[in-house]
Amino acid sequence: MKITIGIPCFNAERWIAQAIRSALDQRDVELEVIVVDDGSTDGSLSIAKNFGARVKVIEGGRNGANHARNLVLQNATGEWVQYLDADDCLDPAKVITQLRESDGGRDADVLYSPVWIETWTAASSSRVTSESSPDADIFTQWIRWQIPQTGGCLWRREALVRIGGWKEGQPCCQEHELYLRALVAGLRFQFTPTPGAVYRIWSEETLCRKDPLLVIRIRTGLFDTLLAHLTENNLLTETHRRELGRACFEMARTFAKHDLAGAAAYHAERKAKGLLRATGPAAPLSYRVIHSLLGFAAAEKIARRMRAK
Repeated sequence: MKITIGIPCFNAERWIAQAIRSALDQRDVELEVIVVDDGSTDGSLSIAKNFGARVKVIEGGRNGANHARNLVLQNATGEWVQYLDADDCLDPAKVITQLRESDGGRDADVLYSPVWIETWTAASSSRVTSESSPDADIFTQWIRWQIPQTGGCLWRREALVRIGGWKEGQPCCQEHELYLRALVAGLRFQFTPTPGAVYRIWSEETLCRKDPLLVIRIRTGLFDTLLAHLTENNLLTETHRRELGRACFEMARTFAKHDLAGAAAYHAERKAKGLLRATGPAAPLSYRVIHSLLGFAAAEKIARRMRAK
């Protein structure tokens, strides 16, 4: 079985060689490795080309990560496609383990596993496994943001082509937008339990971290798209509503750290739709009491004063 590993790259000279080596080191599968350089201005392109004929390098211009991922898809000849961000890497048995744990992906279009989350500071790095709830239904897992970061999945190439590939121009939540379209289209997701991809957190300037208010806006829009799909198809459960409400409450609290007035308006809009639940780690008992008695804005002002002490 042939596997295409596609690596979109923009100014990742610190990491790109390790990403490529980790792709080439995959065990017990037939491989093609494609690097799409998205107009890098550092040494990334030269580093990729130094791997010679083992790696197909495409110069994609400066058109964004999803355009680069679609160029991978257009050039892929493998039955399955593994995407790998240029600042991440794979354990050597990542691909073959997913295939073995899924009987070769015989009954699936998307194989997904937890990922290793590796956090880097100036002095050290640490690694934990991403959260997963395989016993929950797939929509609940998506709401919880537990279908993993890009490197944790294998995509059946034909199925990914069928749903139109990656959405170009998507500013953030890129893999989650793709997962949602795949779920709505009825693609078959199969959980495989062994983590094999490393998602590296090393900068606050990545797409998903540099603009939290944009992430909230985009994620909320995706939630509303899912809610409409579940409602129209009589699939909406109380669990889905509870998880959506909890996630929106968490986002309202994040919003408040940057813009309290905007967060209060967001809180009110979500509450009016029945999509706000003050539960989970973002709602300790003391906060819930103040929130219930004095309202969201007052609770946030008190929480802000407490954080400042």
